[in-house]
Amino acid sequence: MPSVRAERPGAAALLGWLTDPDAPRLCLVTGAPGLLTWLAAHGPRAAGRHRTVRALVPLTGRTALGAAWAVADHLGVVAGSPDDLVRALATTDTGRAARTVLLLPALHTAAEPLAVARLLKDLAALGRVRVVAETLPGTPEHTLLAEGRVAVVDEDRPAETPQPAPLPPDLSDPRAVCTADPVAVTTGYVQDPADDHGGLRSAWLRAGQALCAARTPADRALGLLAVLGDRADPRLRPALEELAATAPWRVRWTRVAGDVAPPWPGPAAALAAQEGTLLVADLGGTVHLLAAADARPLGRLDHPVTGRVTSLAPAPDGTVLLLDERGRLHTVRGTKPRPPYLQRLTEAVSTTLSRHPGTALAAIAGSVVVGDRLGSVHAFGLTGLHQAALHSGRVTAVAAVESATPFVCSGGTDGTVRRWTPGRAPDPAPLAERPSPVVSLSATETPHGPVLAVAWADGTVRVHRPEQGAHLDFRPGPPVRSVAVTPDGALVVGLDEALVRLERDGG
Repeated sequence: MPSVRAERPGAAALLGWLTDPDAPRLCLVTGAPGLLTWLAAHGPRAAGRHRTVRALVPLTGRTALGAAWAVADHLGVVAGSPDDLVRALATTDTGRAARTVLLLPALHTAAEPLAVARLLKDLAALGRVRVVAETLPGTPEHTLLAEGRVAVVDEDRPAETPQPAPLPPDLSDPRAVCTADPVAVTTGYVQDPADDHGGLRSAWLRAGQALCAARTPADRALGLLAVLGDRADPRLRPALEELAATAPWRVRWTRVAGDVAPPWPGPAAALAAQEGTLLVADLGGTVHLLAAADARPLGRLDHPVTGRVTSLAPAPDGTVLLLDERGRLHTVRGTKPRPPYLQRLTEAVSTTLSRHPGTALAAIAGSVVVGDRLGSVHAFGLTGLHQAALHSGRVTAVAAVESATPFVCSGGTDGTVRRWTPGRAPDPAPLAERPSPVVSLSATETPHGPVLAVAWADGTVRVHRPEQGAHLDFRPGPPVRSVAVTPDGALVVGLDEALVRLERDGG
């Protein structure tokens, strides 16, 4: 292969900038058409988990929102706006960002070049990523980015004729929206704030990051269904259901911010299923009770917790255990008489957590499972205490399954999900893993065997059937706060502005 220096002198300059630890985090490329695309195609050859990644994000036709969604996908975070992206990278410890070089060709052809330039400048200022933007000297966006400490690479070649941006489709037609170029759809909705297009615009802007990354029109239709409110044009839902017919999921029901019949229960900080009832803890600590089949409100859980509830753990006898944001245990008695030995067990766990706060909670018959900030999982049972060091860093979620051989699943900030049967050695390999922290777990025994749902901070939800070695993913778009698996195997996903129940095609 010819040397980089001989083939593209500008590439040699860029590589020199990349390998200089003291260089500015922002590099402007001028007079070098096609250089960033070329550089992305000739990415680093070094293999391994921590190699540098060159992420190409073409800017033609993109708004700042569309650019933020594309960059967030590359960096493994979820962002509802450009400000959300900057905030997420400033507050989230994601190793993926530190290993990423963003290559952004043709800033001058963006739908909002100046707004995109502001986003890129903010990203570079964080120091978490390296940013390379192709700009045209003399434009406002170039002037903005050239302020301060930047590197400049110029091959002094004539500019290429830019490719035209894709035209927006009919933004009120669900079929056109789901089959068109997602960049064009996003730009069309951003530039038309006065018309909600029957509710399609609100749904797209709520779930857009996942919709833009979706591979098929059916997946986009499914994503829109999951966040479509009850104020939407009633013709949209059947049209989207038809478009989503080949997707692997079916939306059974959804409750979105602003819904009134039935009402939206609020952000779902924690979820749990108890027979035919769904427990939904909002951000203020109230636990709403909904009918799992259709989300009808059934009242509230009478509990003494003040502040946010981080975990809900229904026990088989109807008792509900709650973990508050301080890591303390609370108990809400069910209607059935509770065996004295279970009462003594929960009192012992409560006493332990008053001294050593927990970070995650689960319960099955005769056992209470707790995670801690050091990566260990503790199973308190009638036969004693079993412990296992399962994670590197904080345990963020635990789930327990009452099956022929009861087992525990745990997730942590290390992004792994591990399976463990108390009293035995943990499984050596993770059950699942992503380069993003686990935010929620739920598991239950179903007529088809045990089912596990896991949500990561990058917005991915995965449903596992461990005994079959099968899994299925779903991305709703916004950050996922909580998940629950119902006894019949349905998946409930809790978001800040929506709650949705999905069922797998074919059961």
